[in-house]
Amino acid sequence: MIAKVQDTAGATTGVIAEEYLSFLKRIIASRLQATFAKDPAVFTIPNGSLHLPGDNQPLEQFIRQHKLSQEQILVLLLALVPHIDPSFLDTYIKAHIPGDGDFPVIGGSRGRNFRGFLPTGETALFLLAGNDREARLFYQQVFSNDHLFARLNVLWLEHVPAGEPRLSGKIILSEEYIEWFTTGRLSYPALSMEFPAQRITTPMDWGDIVLNETTIQHITELENWINYHPTLMKQWGMHKKFKPGYRVLFYGPPGTGKTLTASLLGKYTGKDVFKIDLSMVISKYIGETEKNLSQLFAKAENKDWILFFDEADALFSKRTNVKDAHDKYANQEAAYLLQRIENFNGLVILATNFKNNIDEAFTRRFHSIIQFPPPNAAERLQIWSKGLPPNIKLAAGTDLASIAKKYELTGSGIMNVIHYSCLQALAQQSEELTNDLLIAGIRKEYLKEGKIW
Repeated sequence: MIAKVQDTAGATTGVIAEEYLSFLKRIIASRLQATFAKDPAVFTIPNGSLHLPGDNQPLEQFIRQHKLSQEQILVLLLALVPHIDPSFLDTYIKAHIPGDGDFPVIGGSRGRNFRGFLPTGETALFLLAGNDREARLFYQQVFSNDHLFARLNVLWLEHVPAGEPRLSGKIILSEEYIEWFTTGRLSYPALSMEFPAQRITTPMDWGDIVLNETTIQHITELENWINYHPTLMKQWGMHKKFKPGYRVLFYGPPGTGKTLTASLLGKYTGKDVFKIDLSMVISKYIGETEKNLSQLFAKAENKDWILFFDEADALFSKRTNVKDAHDKYANQEAAYLLQRIENFNGLVILATNFKNNIDEAFTRRFHSIIQFPPPNAAERLQIWSKGLPPNIKLAAGTDLASIAKKYELTGSGIMNVIHYSCLQALAQQSEELTNDLLIAGIRKEYLKEGKIW
């Protein structure tokens, strides 16, 4: 039998087997009966209490993949059940409590909008250990930072006010796992203050971008890391000697292909690329920048994503001598960033227009520093040739080689000129690009960039 969950379209998707809910019911009933009957026997979860349904749904996949114990499954189900059946815990706890009233030993909390029973760390320990202090200390590790649940950002305890027991915090289940377990889908996180990043993609291919040979060689080395680092770390046993992540600096003028290269790396290695919105990360309030970054990295941990920090100078610029409180906290932010990026287990790409703006403490820790120089005349000619619409005609006297040699533009600058010139040709009901149209577009681009015409 399957507990049904309604998706947003109203269709029924069966993903939570009744076996899980029955298991949770039995544990709640047994623990409460033992507690209120004052049974001196120590209650434990019998081996084989839960028989997995064999439905190969996401929850069972997760349990089997990570070889969860029955105790770990219990905590996971406890966090998940309010999102499946909001009245479940109220119903089955009250059914086994004699009389009315609250019993602090059970823990639990109420939300601002949701008025049902929300399990806390105390709820989990009560079900797992009852009043057995030694067992309580043992099972607390399920909420430790080095536990599987924390490492994979599956579930954690809500922060509580200073002075209150940590285990009185609600058990928070990651929204991604809630969605996966209950609908079988995984959506990309939306851009928000909790996740100040947006997924970037491109319809272009490697053949569409023009880079110099040295840059291409470095990008190939980066592809090698993405493709083969799992083998190096796991099968070759180098996880003890190398830190898990990889840090790269892209530097060069705007429009030289840094963002496009990051997108193409993701496209051709099967990785999602998230561009960080620094305007949502940086805060004038003390501690807020670190908080925003902490949320970002926690969300990205173990996702196999590529994090792309464009215009990274804003966060990774050189630290200053401490003259006032502002300098002190700015340096603290930089120190936090340094530590957080070093411990991140994925690929981090920082992009900047000026390499010298980046703090040396960061540059020393980059595995690779890749320059994206402005294209030379031959490379500019390639960009012009690749960028023009395939069915467009060049008017007599239009010499792309001469234009590429004379006018120094970046790749994005050339594409802006092509965009402008093609629109002008269409407005003139022509399928021909003239030299005058291209020169007009180049002049417009020069003026925009503040170059002398």
